[in-house]
Amino acid sequence: MLEEHKIDANYIDSLVLFEEGRFSMSSNAALRTFSYLDGWQKHLIILAVVPRSLRDLVYRFIARNRYKWFGRREQCMVPTVELSKRFLPD
Repeated sequence: MLEEHKIDANYIDSLVLFEEGRFSMSSNAALRTFSYLDGWQKHLIILAVVPRSLRDLVYRFIARNRYKWFGRREQCMVPTVELSKRFLPD
């Protein structure tokens, strides 16, 4: 999928979301991801009316500061079988 959309396989600067043959990156990907959630976050899709350049600026600011604000773990969460089914296989 990455090759098909000309995205470097080593790209780690942002979230990349593939859905129904399309892809989104950065703030677009975050907003699309939020829209699938069941809580209040799904309503954040309304922020799509904000110009992308401004949203991406905020996205990068949050990305740079997230560990300072929320902490960092030494190891990743091991997903449950149910959660694993929501991701693409290798």
